[in-house]
Amino acid sequence: MKIAIRVDVDTFRGTRRGVPSLLRAMDRHGVRAAYFFSVGPDNMGRNLWRLLKPTFLFKMLRTNAPGLYGMDILLMGTAWPGPAIGRRNEQVLRDCAAAGHEIGLHAWDHCKWQNRIASFSPELILKHLRLANDEIERITGRPPVCSASPGWKTTDAVLAAKETFRFRYNSDCRGCSIFRPVVDGRQLETPQIPLNMPTYDELLGRDGVTRENYNERLLATASPDGMNLLTIHAEAEGGICADLFDGFLSMAKARGIEFCAPGDLLPSDTSAIPSGSIRSGALPGREGWMALQAT
Repeated sequence: MKIAIRVDVDTFRGTRRGVPSLLRAMDRHGVRAAYFFSVGPDNMGRNLWRLLKPTFLFKMLRTNAPGLYGMDILLMGTAWPGPAIGRRNEQVLRDCAAAGHEIGLHAWDHCKWQNRIASFSPELILKHLRLANDEIERITGRPPVCSASPGWKTTDAVLAAKETFRFRYNSDCRGCSIFRPVVDGRQLETPQIPLNMPTYDELLGRDGVTRENYNERLLATASPDGMNLLTIHAEAEGGICADLFDGFLSMAKARGIEFCAPGDLLPSDTSAIPSGSIRSGALPGREGWMALQAT
């Protein structure tokens, strides 16, 4: 069985501290992954208004968000302008590329995308994508090879705009198999590799899952015969959950499970990838809507 790993890097601290921690852990275990970077302003503190929503407040309490993320992340971009993540962490991105990991585009402004993408015009979508794409290329010397929408929030307009960049693949939705989306009756060229395994904040504190049994329960969600994609976060598994993630890698390897980058899941002939569609929906453990593979 194989599990592909993607790392979402949402914040300044996740980039500065979490990514180097994960690079060291992956080097020890011989793991290659995809890192999706947010490179514009860190305004994540502006998510505090979501505490007014009971589901989001419960999630914050269930996962001990202040301990998990730190108050600097929770207040970032509120009382002062958010710092430019990419410009102030250039060497981190270069080190990640030099280590052989796939470098992907996550967002320009993660907070704004996650909260407002449904109301973005096609022109604003393209602007955000181009800003992030060009910043990653400026820093690493190469354009990102893949992309992943923050919070799995994507629309047909987003999917159409991403075709401009000729990414090798996108990972914008939750689902169970690789497919090529159909938008306005046209099958897009870029494959989707959906996420099928739950994230830390979706699993912990629900249905009897604790830190003690978390890795066992997470491995139980992997499909022995199907595609497996796991998303971890630089702010969590690269921070307070670093030991937990290291234990996960050791446990999986002891059971003969192999790890790879998401791009390694693609068949050699991508033209044979079946078509599919994306719809909006919800999943237990996560607040708000997200893009789901239609079945």
